[in-house]
Amino acid sequence: MLFYCEFTWFPGTTREAVARRTVEQHDADRNHPERIRGWYNLVGGGSGFLIVDYDDPRELTAFLQPYMDLMSFDVRAITENAYAETISGMRDVAGT
Repeated sequence: MLFYCEFTWFPGTTREAVARRTVEQHDADRNHPERIRGWYNLVGGGSGFLIVDYDDPRELTAFLQPYMDLMSFDVRAITENAYAETISGMRDVAGT
């Protein structure tokens, strides 16, 4: 299942602190890059989002928890839409 994980650094969180934690988690094999489908930072810094693939939400929570003293997360399950199929389904719903 895909999850959208929006993050925002807490006030006072530094780039160095985030970098240090990320590298620590990576070196401990806890970031699971094979599960990260996309990692995006917003222009200006201090926020962004991840698209991750987890079957068990508890595993996703375990992945995010080591960062929760540095940033907040808004996590939502997402589904991917194939454009042509979605439009076809919408035509059915709209009756057109």
